[in-house]
Amino acid sequence: MFIRRIKKKVKGKTYVSVYLAESYRDENGKVRHRHIANLSKMPQELILKLEKILKEQKYLSLPELNLKQGKSFGAIYVIKQVAKRLGITRALGNEEQGKLALFQIAGRIISQGSRHYLAKEWKNVEAVEEIFGLKEFTHNDLYSNLKWLSENQSQIERKIFRYRNKDKSIKQVFLYDITSSYLEGKYNELAAYGYNRDKKKGKKQIVIGLLTDSEGYPVSVEVFRGNTSDSKTVSGQLEKLKKRFGVERVVFVGDKGMLKSVQIDEITSKEYNWYYLTSISKSQIERLIKEGVFQMELFSEDLIEIENSGVRYILRRNPVRAEQVKKNRDARIDNVKDFINQLNKYLTDHKKSKPEVALRKVREKILAYHLKTIINCDLKGRRLVYSIDEEALEKAERLDGCYVLKTNVSKQDMDKETAHARYKDLSQVEWAFRTLKTGLEHVRPIYVRKSSTTRGHVFVAILAYMIVKYIKDATSNLGYSIKHVINLLDRISYLEYDHENEKIRIIPELTDELQKILKELGIKIKVK
Repeated sequence: MFIRRIKKKVKGKTYVSVYLAESYRDENGKVRHRHIANLSKMPQELILKLEKILKEQKYLSLPELNLKQGKSFGAIYVIKQVAKRLGITRALGNEEQGKLALFQIAGRIISQGSRHYLAKEWKNVEAVEEIFGLKEFTHNDLYSNLKWLSENQSQIERKIFRYRNKDKSIKQVFLYDITSSYLEGKYNELAAYGYNRDKKKGKKQIVIGLLTDSEGYPVSVEVFRGNTSDSKTVSGQLEKLKKRFGVERVVFVGDKGMLKSVQIDEITSKEYNWYYLTSISKSQIERLIKEGVFQMELFSEDLIEIENSGVRYILRRNPVRAEQVKKNRDARIDNVKDFINQLNKYLTDHKKSKPEVALRKVREKILAYHLKTIINCDLKGRRLVYSIDEEALEKAERLDGCYVLKTNVSKQDMDKETAHARYKDLSQVEWAFRTLKTGLEHVRPIYVRKSSTTRGHVFVAILAYMIVKYIKDATSNLGYSIKHVINLLDRISYLEYDHENEKIRIIPELTDELQKILKELGIKIKVK
């Protein structure tokens, strides 16, 4: 084994790469060299010390050098660097609680294991002490850390927001949406039965409200009782933007279920005098058409804008969506027809069966499929007879793919194309919820019981999402999934050997994939 230096000239500058190498003979007996580790980032004095050892023991082999596989550190190193760029590390602070919080964030991204597993086993395979400066701690320390995060959440969020927005205009667009997450067990202090978006019957839940900036990065997260409705969560977000974050002018973006007349009145009140951007329901579209505010003929693939009483309406028909909606409705109608035919056969074959029961089942299905105005079913003797209201069907099809955005932002501040784009940005919040529930951060399952630890648990997942989003966005050109990127990074571990009671650590030569990932991230791997 020996130290090998390779010089390269780039634009008149000379760069030297240093490798730990060894000689071997190929199948033809020719002597060749191969690199074991890249030492370029090691301190020069350590390189010289290693070189001296190798020269003094001319025939030293890899086993004699006693190189050992060290702990994984690539993923947690990158996570810490990204957290620093986003202002998370600074907001958490350098004390023990801040370090434990960063450890929990990394654990949520890489492992998704329980806190007991993270504290007992996972920390022993990751370079936790080297990267985070943490030594001895237990799962109880991690649960206490959740409480600390909950108690300090507003301050942490404010510090991150100010760090990320120090060079930005005070007029900003904020996106807001909520989701629910079911609980394992029934004894969580925030648990309640409510509208379950996870389709988990019989499970209590919590409600999570997420406020993001126009880039989709979380600004604030709030956990509500599981029976809290969408619109009732808005008022607190407005107060938060004004008092906690000190934002002077806001365009608040939310869907039609979120921003109703009461919420719009509050946004535009004297207290805030802000702007809103939302959509309206089909019944509201029909009412405005009836009132002559706009006409059905205006709906097309192009954006059309109408202004009425200081409110701007932006109209569009999405032909792809229109086709999807029609196919879905037709499939539901066919399903009901088939169900009626099956019940009629059953009534014929089973003379003692009650036709009234069959009729009730059909009407329940019609109601569940939202076809009450289109399909009518009655009994004729023991036979079920249905009819299709063609006029109602035509009326329903008329608005397929049509949608209308509503805003009070002036044309000068936001043209219709920009308004349309900003509303579509709500999909970033939806993506955040999807990845929080089923992606790397896995906010579920939730086993904690106290409201403080529940809020701390969700806050950890949101901070983890910020880091995941940054890594995903930065490496998107490579075409790798975020899970693949994290898994590759987590494979980076150092080589270690002892010399004169001193541990010397070497970073192995990285694969092409890892070098591409780190280049896109602009991060150079180092280990103490």
